[in-house]
Parts: sequence; C-alpha cells; structure tokens
Amino acid sequence: MNRPLIYILSDSVGETAELVVKAALSQFNDGIFDIQRIPYIEDKETLDEALVQAKEKNAMIGFTLVSPEFRSYLLKQAKENGVECVDIMGPMMDAMERFFNKEPKLEPGLVHKLDEDYFKRVEAIEFAVRYDDGRDPRGIARADIVLIGVSRTSKTPLSQYLAHKRLKVANVPIVPEVEPPEELFHVDPKKCIGLKISPEKLNDIRRERLKALGLGDQASYANMERIKQELDHFNKLVDRLDCKVIDVSNKAVEETANVIINMMRNQS
Repeated sequence: MNRPLIYILSDSVGETAELVVKAALSQFNDGIFDIQRIPYIEDKETLDEALVQAKEKNAMIGFTLVSPEFRSYLLKQAKENGVECVDIMGPMMDAMERFFNKEPKLEPGLVHKLDEDYFKRVEAIEFAVRYDDGRDPRGIARADIVLIGVSRTSKTPLSQYLAHKRLKVANVPIVPEVEPPEELFHVDPKKCIGLKISPEKLNDIRRERLKALGLGDQASYANMERIKQELDHFNKLVDRLDCKVIDVSNKAVEETANVIINMMRNQS
C-alpha cells in the first residue's frame, strides 16, 4: 500500500495542523505516512498550486488558515477538483465567534506570539533568581534593570514582580562594609534604580523580621544608628552612580514596579 501523503497548508508555520494530522494518522496505516508543509501562505495562487500537487499525487489537505476568504476558496476549489480537504481550525473559530459574540482578530501566528511571550517571562524569572542579592555581578551588564538598596527594601520581590512583566532584573544589596561590584559603575545609569526608605520604616520592618526569626529586636540589624549609617552609605553611592531613586517607604511592591515600568517606558 502506498504511503499516504498529506499536505499541510497554513498562513503561519503549520505546527498546529501537523500535530492534529499526526494524531489522526496514528490511528491508520501503522503510522506510516508522509507530510509536506506549505507554510506562510499569503495568496490564492499558492493555494491553487497546492491543490494541483495534491490532485496529481492523490493526496489530501489539512489546513489552518485564519482568513475566511482563503478558507472558503480552498474548500470550494478542493471540492471541484475532487481533493479531500479538511479545515482544522475554521469550525472552532466559527463556533467561538458565535459563543463570544465577537469577531476573531484574523492574525496568523498569534499562538506562537503567545508562546514567545511565555518563554520570555520564564527567562526573565530565571534571570531574577540567578542574579538575586548580588550573587553574581555578571548579571548587572545583562540586566534590563538593576535595583540597589539596603537590606529589606523589597529588592527580591520587586525583581520577581518585574520579571513577570518580562524584564530581566538584577539586584544588589548595599552594605557599608562591602565594596559594591565594579560592574555597577560601568552600567548605564538609566538602567540603575536605587530603592530609598525612611530610617523609621526600615527599623519597623527589620524588627518585625527579627521577631519572625525568633530573635530579639535589639540586634544591630535593627539598631537605628546602624540603619542611619547604612542609608547614609546608600545615599552617597547613588550620588556616585547618578541613578534614579524611588522612595519605597510607603509603597507596595506593585506600586513601585509600576513607577519603574513607567520610568523605563519614558526613557525609551
């Protein structure tokens, strides 16, 4: 028995149609078949050429075309030429149009744009984890945004929140006794954002943090003089870097993130 030949026609890459065709073919002919894709169809001439080939080779056609005009044309021509032709996505789109009472966008390849968006988000999240808390200064040069601030200024949750917006974020803790990484002084100041906080607010946050860890709130970590020393060091550093500063004292992570996103948008 001859191996069945299926033509896959699509106005995008044709992966969706091929997956459906392969799933159906697995139920027939012991899975022995040939598939030929004809992707990125933009005109009726290409449809006509595919029909001629399918008729000559006694093949069938499976297609995913978002254009109603192309879909109806192909089905009509296939019927007139005696070529078995299946609209894989059209009936579902028609049903959804009725169900949602809304016209489809009719833009080829949108599913792949969605996939690309998903993978960009995953990549940004992995980036934020890898370059969190200054653990690898090499991320500073590669980041879209570099956050700097003393401990407990929400650098990590802010990095993760921005990562879900597909932004690659590195964050660097600022400690008086530790020299900032050299990479910080070579990064574009427009990418660098300092997170400022009032001494009183930071004192409250750190005392609560110590309590949560079962430690006394008298540790130097929550000592007001120590906090002022750290913030003074932070202020001098952001002056050296000439970077933007956001006061996060009374802001939720989402609010700070929106300020940063708008800031970056205005710079582009």
